[in-house]
Amino acid sequence: MDILETVLVRNNLLVAFALVGVTIWISYLVANRFTAGRIHGSAIAISLGLVAAYWGGVTTGGTRGVADIAVLGGIGLMGGGMLRDFAIVSTAFGVKFSELKKAGIAGVISIFAGVIVSFVVGAAVAILFGYTNAIDITTIAAGAVTYIVGPVTGEAIGASEAVITLSVAAGLVKSILVMTGTPLVAKYIGLDNPQSAMVFGGLMATTSGVAAGLAATDPKLVPYGAMTATFYTGVGCLLGSSVLYFIVNSIF
Repeated sequence: MDILETVLVRNNLLVAFALVGVTIWISYLVANRFTAGRIHGSAIAISLGLVAAYWGGVTTGGTRGVADIAVLGGIGLMGGGMLRDFAIVSTAFGVKFSELKKAGIAGVISIFAGVIVSFVVGAAVAILFGYTNAIDITTIAAGAVTYIVGPVTGEAIGASEAVITLSVAAGLVKSILVMTGTPLVAKYIGLDNPQSAMVFGGLMATTSGVAAGLAATDPKLVPYGAMTATFYTGVGCLLGSSVLYFIVNSIF
């Protein structure tokens, strides 16, 4: 057992990938068997991850969830800023501006409207919870845009780790709500064609949430919604640490 533990600790990043893989496999199995695909596997996987993080914190008394357990230390690297930023860059490289034109003016408007509305709602919630510092309000509001925009904005304007964590949490809640809610409201909002999927992706924005929600609604719509959602993330990262921060800073 000592030898096995030593091997696992030394290769904890591989353990992290294996654990995440098993978690995703179980999540998709549960989604298909018990919800008939109405709740996407990604939503279940994220929920399990949040539960595991809570359990890890309570068990170890640490601050990094399950990453404070030596064998699972690779989770900290896998979920850290390096791979997160790599994912952002790789996503951006897969987008062509010419493709956005296919969404038309409605797609463009939906992207900016989605960013601004999400930011304003997030800022209002931050203020209601007693935050008065412009950096904190902006970071939490950016998290409401997506859980990628939140930490990118927070690090750019010098937010604390605690506030950045809150921004990620806000984005995760939004992502889960979009994942689970999309199939339930799709037929009521006319989400049954590529054009509406593009507008939906621009308004809801969270790429993982939109992709999972559309996959549970109609897999053929996923590329269209994911395309505008990807642009949304880029626009959010640009505006969050510049124009939107300056506006909040001028008010607070």
